[in-house]
Amino acid sequence: MEITNREVEEAYNKMMSRISGVFAGEQGFVNAQKYMKGLLSEAKRKNGWQIAENQGESTPYTLQQFIYRGVYSADELRDELRGYVSEELGEADGVLVTDDTGFIKQGEKSCGVQRQYTGTAGKTENCQLGVFLTYSSSKGHTPLDRRLYLPQKWTDDKVRRDEAGVPKEATFQTKPQMAYEMIREATAAGVPYMWVTGDCAYGDYDAMREWLENNGKCYVLCVSMKEYVKYDGTKVCVGGIVKGLSDDGWFEARCGDGSKGARIYDWQTLDLLNEVQHGKKHTMLFRRSKSDPTEIRAYICFAPVGTPAQKLVEIAGTRWTVETCFKESKGLVGLDQYEVRSYDSWYKHITFSLLALALITVLSAKSLDTKTLQQHNPASKTLDEFKRGRNLRV
Repeated sequence: MEITNREVEEAYNKMMSRISGVFAGEQGFVNAQKYMKGLLSEAKRKNGWQIAENQGESTPYTLQQFIYRGVYSADELRDELRGYVSEELGEADGVLVTDDTGFIKQGEKSCGVQRQYTGTAGKTENCQLGVFLTYSSSKGHTPLDRRLYLPQKWTDDKVRRDEAGVPKEATFQTKPQMAYEMIREATAAGVPYMWVTGDCAYGDYDAMREWLENNGKCYVLCVSMKEYVKYDGTKVCVGGIVKGLSDDGWFEARCGDGSKGARIYDWQTLDLLNEVQHGKKHTMLFRRSKSDPTEIRAYICFAPVGTPAQKLVEIAGTRWTVETCFKESKGLVGLDQYEVRSYDSWYKHITFSLLALALITVLSAKSLDTKTLQQHNPASKTLDEFKRGRNLRV
């Protein structure tokens, strides 16, 4: 099915109509449309100056103030984003993926900034960290929620909190606690999903695993070698289990495509022999590198009895979709190109960026045409490349 220029405009107008009720006045909605169009434009950077220039504004001040001090709720915008993604990409077998990404910053004024490790740079940098929840189905994948990580040095510092506009009710939360909160809120909002996956920073958080089990959800979560699991009635260290794995129990399987082609690893499963809960049980899944057999990752799984090993491998591979989302949202819709410092303005810019990426994702999933959407998307990536990264038809 080819998608026409008119259909692109209709999809944009439909999304904007959906979020129009978030804004109290007409001018706020006009500014929202300009900001979205700027994020979706071919401007090389999506900062205030370039968005304003793209939209024919003589100065960036109106749109900057719209993000800084606009009277509307970023969380209400997020609710519309979550509903849009659920309706357009939702499937009963959908997967929620959680991870964090860094935003490199200068100075000490940006809310939550400090020297901390970020996988974005692969080292400790002066940065902000955002925790994200993405949605993945056979139709596509895109983020649907976000949280700004506030280090305890920030939550304990009243002066810095007040300067950055941090709400009084905001307390220190670890990144896994933030992810857990987003998953519970997505569930309460009716987001259709069956699985959750993430790396060991989130998989080691047993409160989240227990909640998923008690609420009838499944997961394939990476866990660290120091984590303990219940194996045949006894708590055992994951690292010890790995050392005792059989040499002849491995099988080769593909878990999706990466930038260099198919991701192929050796895998092994281990039945933990725990009791069955509502037709589901615990299993360990292990991934071994083809090039370095000493490089092994472990996953704890909670899935219906009889779930094929290949299905667990597939869900484990879905973890990489969040990295694709980070790369695309920063390259396509300016996720990291904001020039704001306050708590509220961070949430506003980030949510608009996620809305823009969601629109592109939905249009790409529906389109087999490689020309029309290129006229609406930034030139940093062709539509063919965008689709290949999401396993969509080209």
